Amino acid sequence: MSGADTTAPQPNDGEIITVRPDAETLTRQRLPYFVGISGNTAGTQGISMNLVIIPPGASAEPHFHRDYETAIYILEGRVETRYGLGLRQSVINETGDFLFIPPGVPHQPHNLSQTEPARALVSRNDPNEQENAVLYNPTGDTPASDAPE
Repeated sequence: MSGADTTAPQPNDGEIITVRPDAETLTRQRLPYFVGISGNTAGTQGISMNLVIIPPGASAEPHFHRDYETAIYILEGRVETRYGLGLRQSVINETGDFLFIPPGVPHQPHNLSQTEPARALVSRNDPNEQENAVLYNPTGDTPASDAPE
C-alpha cells in the first residue's frame, strides 16, 4: 500500500487577505515593483505575486532566481527578454503573453517602447522572492557581487 493520505479534504475557516500596494519599491534588478502577495504582506508560505513596471526604454539588471519558478503575464507593452548563459537567446513578448522562467535561468527584460512603460504581473513559488534574486554577469556566466536591494 502507498502511504498516501486518503482522507477527504476539509474546508477551513481561514481569512482572505487583500493587499493594495501604495508605493513602489526598487528591486535588486533595478525595476519599479509594487509588492502584492508575499510572505510579508499576506503571510504566504509558498507564493508571491507582484506588479512590475519597466519604464520606457529601460532594462532590468541581468539576474536569475535561485531555486524557484517564475510565471509572468504581460499586461501592457512589448518586452524583449534576453536569456540563457551569456544572455545569448532572445524572445519578444507583448500584451496578453504568458512567460515561464525556470529556476536558475539568467534573464534580462527590456522595454522595447521609448515612450510607454511595460507592465506585468509576476508570480513565483517563493514568498520572499527578492531574497532569492541573484544578479548575473553575462560576460563571465557567474553571479555578480551581491548588491543591496
